Amino acid sequence: MWDFWRRHKRKVYVTFGVLGSGYLLYKLYDGHKRRLSDLEREHADERRNEELIRSQIKDHFEKIQTIADSTTLPHVMRYLSSRIEEQLDLVHLTGRLMKGKDQPNSLTAAEKLELWDTLKVLTFTRMVLSLWATTMLSLYIRVQVNILGRHLYIDTARGLGSSIQLDEADLIDRDDEQQFLASADYLTNVGLPTLISSFETATSEVLKGKQLKDIFNTTVLHDTILLILDTFLSMGSPHQYLGFFMPEHSNLYNSAATSSSGSTEPSPASKFEQLMLEARAVLSSSEFENILDMSLKTAVDVMMEDIRGLCGETNLKLGIPLAKLLPRLAHMSRILLGEPNRNRYIQVVQDMPEVEMFFTLLYASTPAS
Repeated sequence: MWDFWRRHKRKVYVTFGVLGSGYLLYKLYDGHKRRLSDLEREHADERRNEELIRSQIKDHFEKIQTIADSTTLPHVMRYLSSRIEEQLDLVHLTGRLMKGKDQPNSLTAAEKLELWDTLKVLTFTRMVLSLWATTMLSLYIRVQVNILGRHLYIDTARGLGSSIQLDEADLIDRDDEQQFLASADYLTNVGLPTLISSFETATSEVLKGKQLKDIFNTTVLHDTILLILDTFLSMGSPHQYLGFFMPEHSNLYNSAATSSSGSTEPSPASKFEQLMLEARAVLSSSEFENILDMSLKTAVDVMMEDIRGLCGETNLKLGIPLAKLLPRLAHMSRILLGEPNRNRYIQVVQDMPEVEMFFTLLYASTPAS
């Protein structure tokens, strides 16, 4: 036995070494295979989680978009329409002029001239203001929706990173969400009187010297409308239009926005203020200015088509007296403030490729911290 061991011990050692190395390699391979399998399962779970999160984000974002399209914008437009009708009432002016026509001695020549001049300015003011407000509101509410959707995505990703349950990953407070959307009422609740005054000033300046017998054709009317818009936008400081849509300090509007949303308990101000600051940053950007400018010019072109329809294509092309044009322009303001689901001005602006690209980039950008 001893001789056998002495003669074969090297082979035994080699055999045990080979067997041990093989067993060690097998254990290493098996462990590596198990780790790969675990990693594959983890990656599969992560993919399923990401798909579920994307689905939840998509559903919530679509709900926000639906609320904005079906509730927020229609409510704001109806409220704005009634307030403009109330503050830029043309009925009493036309009524007095009709009375003066039926009863010639009831008005002096100077009073008639003054009434016609006031009617001229208020009719253009109401029409151009309605065009601007409709365009701006549709863009502003879409800015709000994209900011909310972008926050929802970021907050959900953060929630996943901190192992929060998926049904708890939406960190956007619903009260803040409603309050932010309800802040679109600021224009009608607070900013409208100053907006009307600014547009009236711009209109008076542009129409100065225009007589009721002056002939307005398609080109003259188109240029007059654009000049009123340019004059309005050039008044005051850069981005002065922001003051019509939101206060300089968003906490000043907390109570009003909460009231508009129907909530009795105001939500914490910090999140709402952050959303408002982001909206202000978007609206004051040069990119938004370009989008607003393109949108207004597109809306003016569409409005000219409708006015030509109201006046008759040939009539407006040849030109008609301003006095006969005013009733058509007064009617246009009601069309401009029509229900969003039947308002082609809103649809035309929303469908512009430049507008679509702007909001695609806005949604993809990172929120301010």
